[in-house]
Amino acid sequence: MPKMKTKKSAAKRFLVRASGSIKRSQAFKRHILTKKTTKNKRQLRGTTHIHSSNIASVNAMLPYL
Repeated sequence: MPKMKTKKSAAKRFLVRASGSIKRSQAFKRHILTKKTTKNKRQLRGTTHIHSSNIASVNAMLPYL
C-alpha cells in the first residue's frame, strides 16, 4: 500500500494544535475592505478553530498531522 499524500494547500492553511483541534485563519479580510465596517475588520483578525462539521474532511486532507 503506498503512502497517503498530504494535500499541500490544506497543510498551508490549517495547523493542528497539541490538543488535536485544528486552527485556521479568518476569511473575508483580503480585498474590498472599504465597504466593511471597522468593527467587522477588527473582529476578523487572528485565528479561529474549524467547525465540527468540517473536521472529518480536513483530517482526510491532513493524514499525518
